[in-house]
Amino acid sequence: MHDKIVTIKNLAHRYSKHWAVKDISFHIKKGGVVGLLGSNGAGKSTTMNILCGLIKPTGGKVLVKGLNIREDALAVKKLIGFLPQKAPLYRDLTVDEYLSYAASFRLVPKNKIKQQVDRAKEFCGLVEYSKRLIKNLSGGYQQRVGIAQAIIHEPELVVLDEPTTGLDPVQINEVRNLIKTISSTSTVLLSTHVLSEVKAMCHDIVMIEKGNMVFQGSINEFNNQIKPNLLHVKAENPPSQEVLRKIQGVTKIHPEYNGTLKLEVDLQQNVAKALIAKSVEENWQLEEIYYEKVSLDSVFAKLSNRELKQVND
Repeated sequence: MHDKIVTIKNLAHRYSKHWAVKDISFHIKKGGVVGLLGSNGAGKSTTMNILCGLIKPTGGKVLVKGLNIREDALAVKKLIGFLPQKAPLYRDLTVDEYLSYAASFRLVPKNKIKQQVDRAKEFCGLVEYSKRLIKNLSGGYQQRVGIAQAIIHEPELVVLDEPTTGLDPVQINEVRNLIKTISSTSTVLLSTHVLSEVKAMCHDIVMIEKGNMVFQGSINEFNNQIKPNLLHVKAENPPSQEVLRKIQGVTKIHPEYNGTLKLEVDLQQNVAKALIAKSVEENWQLEEIYYEKVSLDSVFAKLSNRELKQVND
């Protein structure tokens, strides 16, 4: 009995002289949604293609439920459903025709193909589009068809490469809800370069940057790394720096810019609440107060630097 559905050890892959992935090791436990986070070109797609048996790695080992992808490729592929970045759709086929074809190349027995097609359509909200040509579906529904082909054979692991790229906000929300539903019966690994994506769906995160592993842990552990500690304050009658320094939790005050003060704060203290109370008490006429949003670049920089420091140590 394996509680880890995926184990990757010292994975490395090189295209000519360029290393796309360098000595990556991580594991994925059964159940839920795991995010593979990284900027464009970080090595996410290469990692997923190796995991799904599409690329032979330069080095390292990939196990799915204890089976080695090199030694038991067919057995491993039966356990995986994969949606690459560009969904492999035949747009001149109807939804039923395409999913039936997908079921056949996934080795679903002929007498069960219709049953599995109906199940996948129900799961992905495609029942009323059964006879519609795929090319006549919206982008969001084409993505649903792509996800349907990935789950047609009821895999234990569903791998989705940038599943919401190119979708509008409504479609993104629909696909996110669909992925959460799928995670109730299968483990889902999805890649993204969007920080809000992993926060919205994932319970665990694996983060790579420039082919290097920089983080693996729970969403809570990740949030502990990226919480903003800069508070922006704008008031019609702004307080002096001396007053601000006396507020518990304010650790540093940056020079005023466009009438806005930027404060470094201790996140263990509710500094925003204290500032609002002080503003009312002293009539600052507070206009704005907000935490600075953390960019993905800054997260990469912070975690990458930490990783490099650990390696050097």
